[in-house]
Amino acid sequence: MSLAYPVLAAVAAYLLGSLSFAVIVSRVMGLNDPRSYGSKNPGATNVLRSGSKAAAVVTLLLDAAKGWLPVALVQWYGKPYGLEAGTVALVGLGAFLGHLYPVFFRFAGGKGVATALGVLMGVHWALGLATLLTWILIAFFFRYSSLAALVAAVFAPLYYIFGDGLAWYMEGALLMAISLMSLLLIYRHAENIGRLARGTESRLGKKKS
Repeated sequence: MSLAYPVLAAVAAYLLGSLSFAVIVSRVMGLNDPRSYGSKNPGATNVLRSGSKAAAVVTLLLDAAKGWLPVALVQWYGKPYGLEAGTVALVGLGAFLGHLYPVFFRFAGGKGVATALGVLMGVHWALGLATLLTWILIAFFFRYSSLAALVAAVFAPLYYIFGDGLAWYMEGALLMAISLMSLLLIYRHAENIGRLARGTESRLGKKKS
């Protein structure tokens, strides 16, 4: 197999991931730039602080979709071109890195929670669902999006490792990609971890000041 196909697929996934839908959706819906208020993070949780639930939901779905789509396309159509698990890992990681460091927005992106979830859904729906339910449970009981993201990030690689009874099999490249995404998610939440420790972290649904 030529290395050109996996590299081109990863670059395309990165460019797709570089579309910062928090900013795009906010502009289209006439809202303030999410980088100018709240946590200043261009993500669905911060868009929610604008007071527009619709904008937050659209942002969430589009951010997840840009992680899911390249992974799903490689899964569906990649085999005739020799694109298998290694390329799935590359495009998933590419889309995720695009969200974190978007070339179209001066490499200043979001924290990647929704995009990572989309990647996991693309790898296997059960993996994505287990991770999503973990996020929902923590967010529901504690009302902290960041805490929910951190717990889900820790559990995602574990779900992949121990999920071999669910009709999906472990691939080293995919495990490495999922683990790296989890580490990057934790790294991107460093400030949130500090605020959680101090008790000053904003709760879900709190509007911008």
